[in-house]
Parts: sequence; structure tokens; C-alpha cells
Amino acid sequence: MFDLNFFLTAILLGLGLSMDAFSVSLANGLNEPCIKNGKTTLIAGVFAFFQALMPLIGWFLVRSLVGYFNVLNAFIPYVALILLSFIGGKMLYEGIKSKPDEVVCKKGVNFVGIIVQGIATSIDALSTGFTITNYNFIMALVTVLIIAVITFVLCFFGVKMGKKFGTAFSNKASIFGGAILIFIGLQIFIKGVFA
Repeated sequence: MFDLNFFLTAILLGLGLSMDAFSVSLANGLNEPCIKNGKTTLIAGVFAFFQALMPLIGWFLVRSLVGYFNVLNAFIPYVALILLSFIGGKMLYEGIKSKPDEVVCKKGVNFVGIIVQGIATSIDALSTGFTITNYNFIMALVTVLIIAVITFVLCFFGVKMGKKFGTAFSNKASIFGGAILIFIGLQIFIKGVFA
């Protein structure tokens, strides 16, 4: 049941799924160079939660409501593009309108924004439920817990890295962070629509 291949697959899934969340975490750190450890932990925790929840929902849907899931699957790239473009556009706007000499400590994304980012970066992970449909519930649960741990660690360090660079580059970091979010939204959209 739990062999080396199982754990290797779960780790690779975790690494693959967490890359979008890591990039958004980096953008959050860039956008808020004075971010506190509590908020860094919150961002990493929310992203880890959604990266684990979405594949579990996908697993459930595939095992019980396959027809309905196929209909919803078509909307995933559009939802991710809209959410990430909105947040990224807001960051771009704020970065462009701020003056280079402004104080670098500014309030970043709020709790609702973090939730939206968590959903937007993990919504494409619903389809991961297809890859684990042959697992029983315990195996699926262990897989998503591994995904959550990997996502948490990568996102925590992503915010820290962004914070370090954001302190040095001030408003340019906000522009770069916003561009990253829009790029991720486009990437999810292109991969989902044209793949």
C-alpha cells in the first residue's frame, strides 16, 4: 500500500502542484517587504490547505460525480486567469503609481486576497484527483497531506525570498510581483485551454 513509489509520486505531485503557489508567495513577499512572520505563516498555511483540498475534492468528484466534474473542469483556466489577473493588475497599478522614494513598508494583500490567491493557484489541482482515483481514501489523504507539507515549506520560503528582494527594490518589486501573478494566470489558462 505505502511503498517507495507511492511516496515518490506524492512528493513529485507536491512539488509540481506547489510551483504556482510558490511564485505567488514570492510575489506577496515582493509586494510587502515588511511582512511579519505571522502573515508569512498564514499565506503558506492557506496555500498548503487549498493545494491539499483541491486534489481531495477532485478525487471525490471523480469517484462519485464524474460527469459533473468534467463540466466544471472546462471553467478552471478561466477562473484562475480572472482571479490572478485581477490581483496582479492591482499590484502592477500600485507599483506604477508609487514613487521610488516612498516608504517600502506597505500593507500587502489582506486575508480575503490570500484566500482568493489560494483558490486561484490551486484550482487547477482539482484535476490531480484523476491521477489518484485508484487510491483508497487513506492513500488519497496521505498524498494530499504530503502535498500540503511541501507547499507550506516552499511558500513560506517563497515569501521570505520575496521579502528580501522586495526590501531592496521597493515599488519595482510590486510591479514584478504583479507581472508574476498575471503570467501565472495566463500560464494556467493556456495550459488548460490549449493543452
